[in-house]
Amino acid sequence: MIILPAIDLQNGNCVRLRQGRADDSTIYSDDPVEMAKRWADEGGEYLHVVDLDGAFAGRPLHLTAIARIVAAIPIPVEVGGGLRTDADVRMLLDAGVRRAIIGTRAFADPDSLADTVRQFGDRVAVGIDARDGRVQVKGWVETTDMLAVDLAQKADALGVETLIVTDTATDGMMIGTNVAAMDEICKAVSCNVIASGGVTTPDDVRALAALGHANLYGAIVGKALYENTTTLSELKAASQGA
Repeated sequence: MIILPAIDLQNGNCVRLRQGRADDSTIYSDDPVEMAKRWADEGGEYLHVVDLDGAFAGRPLHLTAIARIVAAIPIPVEVGGGLRTDADVRMLLDAGVRRAIIGTRAFADPDSLADTVRQFGDRVAVGIDARDGRVQVKGWVETTDMLAVDLAQKADALGVETLIVTDTATDGMMIGTNVAAMDEICKAVSCNVIASGGVTTPDDVRALAALGHANLYGAIVGKALYENTTTLSELKAASQGA
């Protein structure tokens, strides 16, 4: 597993939300580029960026900031939030983003997702945000009847190579990750899975690694790093069995 530090963009700031609520955010920096440099300098292998304003608006709104982040650090960057069209995806990839994350659109229009995967291959990932096992969309403000595991299998069958699976009930809560949910998803698909939501301590990373799934590719960590309850080096050591 790799550890992916996260940067969430809201009104130009680097923030963290509690359970994805736009009205419950904490600002950690007004300079996302400097924060990206910090995570790269501390050993981050891949940066996870979310355009929160874009997720709620349904279109990317932080392209300039994202392009500056990509240009400032030597590690690859993945970005999600508001990517509803292939043009949105291409715009991000042209800005140097390594992987664009499609969320709501993967649920609402899976047929178009197949075309997108054919165009962009492994540079497209699918983000699955779920609460109590059911998919949430439009910045987590709508909960659907679809099971997260069913959407994961559908995306896998369409050739998606990477899933980012977020348990929204634990995200930003500093209470540990939903290991059982990640276990279920990893068992159901053959593609790579990145776990997100609630990773707080090295023990959380060890619990994910202990599942023993070869396709559990990584874990995203946000608030725990910003609150200094752990470090990237500690989390990386845990992911490697230390």
